[in-house]
Amino acid sequence: MRAAAIDKFGPAERLATHQMPTPVAGQGEVLVRVEAAGVQPTDVAIREGWTPPGATIEFPQILGNEFAGTIVRTGAGVTEFEPGQQVAGFRALGCYAEYVTVPVSQLAVKPENVDWLTAGAVSASGQTAHTALERLGARSGETILIHGAAGGVGSVAVQLARHHGLRVIGTGSEANQEYLRTLGATPVVYGEGELDRLRSAAPDGIDLAFDTAGHGNLRTAAEIVADRERIGSIVEPGLAKELGGQWITSDRSARRLRELLDLCARGELRVTVRAEYPLDDAASAHRDVAAGHGRGKVVLRIG
Repeated sequence: MRAAAIDKFGPAERLATHQMPTPVAGQGEVLVRVEAAGVQPTDVAIREGWTPPGATIEFPQILGNEFAGTIVRTGAGVTEFEPGQQVAGFRALGCYAEYVTVPVSQLAVKPENVDWLTAGAVSASGQTAHTALERLGARSGETILIHGAAGGVGSVAVQLARHHGLRVIGTGSEANQEYLRTLGATPVVYGEGELDRLRSAAPDGIDLAFDTAGHGNLRTAAEIVADRERIGSIVEPGLAKELGGQWITSDRSARRLRELLDLCARGELRVTVRAEYPLDDAASAHRDVAAGHGRGKVVLRIG
């Protein structure tokens, strides 16, 4: 099979198409022919030299941690899925490929009316946003501040928060202000004077904050959120600890993925795909993600 892999850590140029053995579904696993795979900042970090907790890097290493495709074979003991089913799933590595194996515990059936790009890109960012709202105790009627609200995680967090009855204040660039309005957020331009603009946008106060962008945004959140334990970040663990906030990692599960796919199917969650790239141009997809400040997700179209 063809796969986008690295043969050593380094810049985007290290990510290239390789001919790799097609994996074999083991006990409790299925083999999936991949149609689309989301591209994450986590993938970029791995390419540059970071190893996820519990993972082992073996060169040539196929990257990618979320996908959607069609089951072509089931392993021993699998009864809940069958060949021909369209699915979405996740795993730490190995998704930038024409085929991937995955345990059934990391898989969900794709609703018919959810397109491949959405299904391939919803898992990582969606489950991170979903986990964050859960960990921060988001409740209907509250006001949440989401830093980096136009990005992959931020844009899903805005919609999930609105779905659960929260008012959302979302920071973003000047170019993304109207986009944030379409998601249901009250937009605020980040940068100099941001704190005053946030106070004007939320005169009754802000109950919790979720930072997906970094750049010291947690310090701004700490000025306006009374309960520091209700401030969370996915990008600055050291600063989160210093300020008494939470470092949030994704608690991914098939149950959580099914809930996100169901919201997509009902039209209550939209995954914005700002760019799609072919498998052979995975390096450009990484450059796109690493550049930052983009709306929504970048996806590899593999099928």
